[in-house]
Amino acid sequence: MSPRRNRPKGAGSSGSSGRSAEDDGSGRYGGWQSTESWQGDEWSVRHVAGASAVGKTYRCPGCDQMIPSGVPHVVAWPEHAGVDDRRHWHKACWNAKDRRTTRVQRSRNAPKF
Repeated sequence: MSPRRNRPKGAGSSGSSGRSAEDDGSGRYGGWQSTESWQGDEWSVRHVAGASAVGKTYRCPGCDQMIPSGVPHVVAWPEHAGVDDRRHWHKACWNAKDRRTTRVQRSRNAPKF
């Protein structure tokens, strides 16, 4: 019996396909990234694993509730926008974004999480 391979096939070999982490949709945040169409725009959507969200809390724009530290969630932003336009959503809130409206109306001076 031959020894077990501990490396994926093609790792470090000259015959690798040259694909990067972005090509297969996985990223350094433990999730995968895709593009979705919403409100007439193309949105980049990254699924974040709970382990990479430890020590951080975010406010979901879908339900206006906190996303606790270590909870898997979705980060979405318009493709043409910058880093400041990223929003962290609960997965269920992102999936139901077309069916729900914001219940809490914030004042103009309220922070935009």
